[in-house]
Amino acid sequence: MRIHRLKLAAVAVGLSTALAACGDAGGDTAGGDTPDVEVQEDAASQFEEGTRMAELAEAGEITIGVKYDQPGLGFKDASSDVPTGFDVEVAKLLAADLGIDPESDSVTWEETISDNREPYLQEGRVDLVLASYSITDERRQVVGQTGPYFLTGQQVLVPADSDVESIEDLRGEDVCSVTGSTSLTNVEDAGANGVPAETYSQCAEDVVNGTVPAMSTDGSILLGLAAQYDGELKVVGDEFSEERIGVGYPQEYPEMCEWINETLTEAYDSGAWGEAFEATLGGDGVETPEPPALDECQA
Repeated sequence: MRIHRLKLAAVAVGLSTALAACGDAGGDTAGGDTPDVEVQEDAASQFEEGTRMAELAEAGEITIGVKYDQPGLGFKDASSDVPTGFDVEVAKLLAADLGIDPESDSVTWEETISDNREPYLQEGRVDLVLASYSITDERRQVVGQTGPYFLTGQQVLVPADSDVESIEDLRGEDVCSVTGSTSLTNVEDAGANGVPAETYSQCAEDVVNGTVPAMSTDGSILLGLAAQYDGELKVVGDEFSEERIGVGYPQEYPEMCEWINETLTEAYDSGAWGEAFEATLGGDGVETPEPPALDECQA
């Protein structure tokens, strides 16, 4: 926690506009150039001695787990040094608040898939996870989670010529999603046969080549994947879940929760959160949603 704590401001939820905004998330950044991030000077002195934030600030290094295969959220191709996307931009704000330049080698970006997010935090392989990480009670039993900093809902991705209109049309059918994700559980709860894959990009490829008739996860991810395949795939159906995307941190450092919430609140109030959204999930004619209300940290 900071020595001088900030009062958390109330913020409103904008689920429907947030999902609509994801339609242009097909490239590295949808709405414009990556926004500049202000690095906090003398950051170590802003935190109480002995806290994990003080340790990271003093070390001047941090490792952050993000996705590499989700355009608009977390994406990295072979020619890039730093991943791009909304998750990544939010992660940069957190690193900068620790006095760590997110564009430098002081930040290690660790590819983190759905199935290893908890193990990476438990093992100390990463310091934070921002990888389309839905907040759940089950996950909070083993790792720290706070936020959400984004709200989305689960939909279905099918071939462009498919007659499927919703998850209800896929009862008893194979539907791909990622091992270790809430999406796979939601698919099975909806009556489909969940087919696990290691990554969402693998699921999308399996839909394109006809291995499975559909895949399902957050609508924001699906729209980015559909844009990559340039007319071969389409997103269908209403959202059949609400996914509250948050930040993961090691459970043994509960003080990180309040710091994360304070930093997110500052980003909401300063407009930095909106700039990050517009540069990644936004686009021409897309209204930037209101940031979602943050969960209170548990004592």
